[in-house]
Order: sequence, then C-alpha cells, then structure tokens
Amino acid sequence: MSFRTTKVMALATGAALVLALGACTSERTTDPESDGPAAEATEGGMVGIAMPTRSLQRWNNDGAHLERLLGEAGYETSLQYADNKVDQQITQIQNMINQGADVLVIASIDGTALGPVLAEASSQDIAVIAYDRLINETEDVDFYATFDNYRVGQEQGRYIEDQLGLADGEGPFNLEPFAGSPDDNNARFFFSGAWDVLLPYVESGQLVVPSGKSPASNDQWASIGIQGWSSETAQSEMQNRINSFYTDDKIDVVLSPNDSLALGIAQALEGAGYVVDEDWPILTGQDADLANVQNMLAGKQSMTVWKDTRSLGTQVAAMVDQLLQGHEVAVNDTETYDNGVKVVPTYLLPPQVVTPDQVGEALVGSEFYTADELGL
Repeated sequence: MSFRTTKVMALATGAALVLALGACTSERTTDPESDGPAAEATEGGMVGIAMPTRSLQRWNNDGAHLERLLGEAGYETSLQYADNKVDQQITQIQNMINQGADVLVIASIDGTALGPVLAEASSQDIAVIAYDRLINETEDVDFYATFDNYRVGQEQGRYIEDQLGLADGEGPFNLEPFAGSPDDNNARFFFSGAWDVLLPYVESGQLVVPSGKSPASNDQWASIGIQGWSSETAQSEMQNRINSFYTDDKIDVVLSPNDSLALGIAQALEGAGYVVDEDWPILTGQDADLANVQNMLAGKQSMTVWKDTRSLGTQVAAMVDQLLQGHEVAVNDTETYDNGVKVVPTYLLPPQVVTPDQVGEALVGSEFYTADELGL
C-alpha cells in the first residue's frame, strides 16, 4: 500500500469520526500545548517546510519552532523562505520533492499558484499540510492547520464596539478600515469577522468612513487590501487618507487586520501629528509582533490578537508525526475551509486578545517574550 493511499485512508477515516464525534484525533494523540510529537517516534522521514518570507518576525519564529520540534522527533527537515516571491516558493517546493520529502508543510504566498507543483507532489505520494494559509484551487492539499481566523476579526470588531460604546448608541466616530493582502485567503476571514460586527454601525451612521473606503459587503474586502501585508504600503495609504480627508477632522479608530499594517499606520499617524493620550485613535492588530507590543506599551496600538504560533507549530508537528506513523490525523473542522475544489480537513486553534495591561501576564508569563525584551 502506498503512503498516499495510507494517507487518504487516514483522511477518510478521520472525516467519518468527525461526523460521529465532532472531532477526529489520532490513536496516538498529541496535546497542542505539549512540546511536540511523541518522543517515541521512529527516526526517518523527510519534511519540507516552505515559509513565505523572513521579513515578518512571526514566520521566522514559526519556521524555527517547527524545524526544532520535527528534528527532536527524529525527522529530517528542509526549511526554506521565499522572500514573498511566488516563483521562488514553487522552485523551493519542487526542490523538496526532488530531495524525497515525505510530507510538505506549506505557508503559501499565493494560495492559488501551487496547483501544478502540488500535483507533482501528489504523483509521488507526498502529503501536503497547508500551514496557517489555505492552499486554494487544488485537490492536492490534504490537511490545513490554522487559527480561527474569522474569530480573529470578530475580536477586533468587538474590541472597537466595546471601546466606543457602539452597542449603547454612541457615535458618530470616524473609522478607517484596512484589509490584508488580496492573495492571502486568511485576509478574507479576518475582514469578514470584523466587518460583520462593524458594518451595521457604518450603515446606521455611528461609524463614518470619510475616505469612502468602506466595503458595502464582505465580498468587497480586497478593494481595501494591502498587498503583501506591507507596513510601508499601509503607511503610505494612511498618509494619503489623512492628507485627503482629514484636514479639519480627526480619525477616531483604525481597523488594522494585523501588526505589520498597524506598524505602518502608527508611523503615518505619528507623522501627521497625532499624539498619544491626546488624539491618538484606537488601532487594532494581530500577531503580537515585538515592535507592536512595544507600541502597545507606548500607547500607539490599542490591542493585538495573539495567535501563539508555538501551539500551531506543535499541532502541525503532531499532524506530521501522525501521518508518518500511519495514525489518524487530528482535525476539528470539516466544513469551513473550501478551497474551491474540496473542503480541506482542518485543525483550528483559538486566538487570544491582548491589551497593554495584559502584556505581562499573557506574553511574558507564557515566555513568548522576556520582560527585558519588552522593557518591563
């Protein structure tokens, strides 16, 4: 029996158990909060890890953590970063296939561009796990592991709702919304979660968007997307909005889907003369990047949605281990993530809101950062 056949049988068995029990777990379960795959994993097997870029701190952390866990479990790894270049990532994945990878873990740059190279992987019985970003428009992706990305956006929207008292009828407030990279499938979920909370207040007039960059529905989210999650592009866009639409008024709140955009937005606000504790707007974020947590402590960012990527890496390492040991692969969602060809069995992890007064307990207490790194 080929590895691919074994993999598909595990997938089908897992899906059946999900329908019966609400979740599928391997016979040899691994706690996402533990330190990785079971220690008794037999040595052998090569895992290719394709990460999108080194330019964002979180991908460096993710890649190093996953590489360490798999190495400790006895697996050979090939970790590659693609500088946010799609062709480069495809070449790296092809090289992993040529090196004899048994499993590919891929955080894609463009979730629609990998079909041909994954077809090659499939022809060689190589399993594919999409890491944090769904791979679209191909049947040759077997599992997906991510955080509940819709909930990430919900948490940002609810934070704005609570801070402004919108549910109590307060307003109007000036809002400027941003969305993530149009080629990142997760960006749609982030925006939809937030916009489902905020759009009713836009429609009622409690939130006003002077720039006019206010999607009429979730389906139009890409119209305000920032390509490549670029801090610089977000900064330029925020500067343009301030210069064009805020000559006589102030921004009250900025919906930023992640910390990279929030960093650029904060720089634009500072450059335009906004002052902390005077007229600095509410500014959301995601990822708990070091510079952004420092900004939170300085009053320049209001919150971040923390996705402890150590837990994600631990869960993916467990899924790789389950595949290579011939066990059922843990999933807890078999309905949400349709990639245009198939619904990809998924393991979802919960995100956590962190505000400035929670930084010590949440981020230092969990050893995600040290107090010295944060100047505490």
